Amino acid sequence: MSTRHTAQTSRPLDASMTLLNEVYRRPLDPGYAQAAARREEGPSHRTVRSGAGLLVLALVLGLAVTTATLSLRRPAGSVVAARHLLEQQIVQRGDEAAELQQQVEQLSAEIATLQDDVLRDSEPGLGAQLASDAVASGAVPVTGPGLRVVLTDGPTEDPDVLDSRTRVRDGDLQVLVNGLWAAGAEAVAVNGERITSMTAIRAAGDAVLVDLVALSSPYTVDAIGDAPGMQTSLAQATAGQYLAMLRNSWGIGVKMSSEHSLTLPGTGQTTFYYATVPPEHAPTVSPPPSATDGTDDAGRATESAPTGSGVAGSADRSGRDGT
Repeated sequence: MSTRHTAQTSRPLDASMTLLNEVYRRPLDPGYAQAAARREEGPSHRTVRSGAGLLVLALVLGLAVTTATLSLRRPAGSVVAARHLLEQQIVQRGDEAAELQQQVEQLSAEIATLQDDVLRDSEPGLGAQLASDAVASGAVPVTGPGLRVVLTDGPTEDPDVLDSRTRVRDGDLQVLVNGLWAAGAEAVAVNGERITSMTAIRAAGDAVLVDLVALSSPYTVDAIGDAPGMQTSLAQATAGQYLAMLRNSWGIGVKMSSEHSLTLPGTGQTTFYYATVPPEHAPTVSPPPSATDGTDDAGRATESAPTGSGVAGSADRSGRDGT
């Protein structure tokens, strides 16, 4: 009994708590402790070599990507040469056109001077009439207050698809110009092109032509005259209702503004046209009546509708599309 009691009293009191004691004494795993010790000692040569290798690899990859990108973006040598040639031709043709335009202006001035000299000697009355009608005919530039109307193509859902219904057409400009003349305009120009009695406004594909000059949106129509009066008359006339329809139905921009000073160019040299009257004694021969041309069985003439009646000008506009 005494031996057993002595053995039991020789064991540590916390022998049953060995695991907990180890946790308190060494909370970190030995492997973690070794890693912390290595960090305190500083980076090893292997780690430095690995970082340097990664840096060199990143630089090489970045240089390769940059070189490839520049190579793809840089056009080929033939493309650069063709572009350079086109640019030279554009500059050369532009200089030639400017030189020819200057020659045209000089020759027009010489012709006008010679024409005035001839008319002054032979037809003084005709020369005075031409001078008085120079503004109405559009031969000389004019300056004065007036009304400016700007028409702009309407927006489209897909910018890559052209919708002709939302674009300003030649007929729209014709209606506006005629409405301005009816409202009392003294002179009219569209995008700097003077409108005269001999001017044609028409379309060639998607382009609007004014005397063979291609114009594009926005279309600026300048009219010299009484701006408030023209604006009121235009709003009350059919042209004003037409412009309202373009704005409300098709989204075409219509902007009017009164301008204190507008300058419209002139068309330059006046072209003369001659007409001859046939001799009064020239006989007129009437075709004999026939049974198939307005006669009855007894040979009496009857009234009939003219051939082609109601055909010319019978096109009707359904919306903005002719039918």
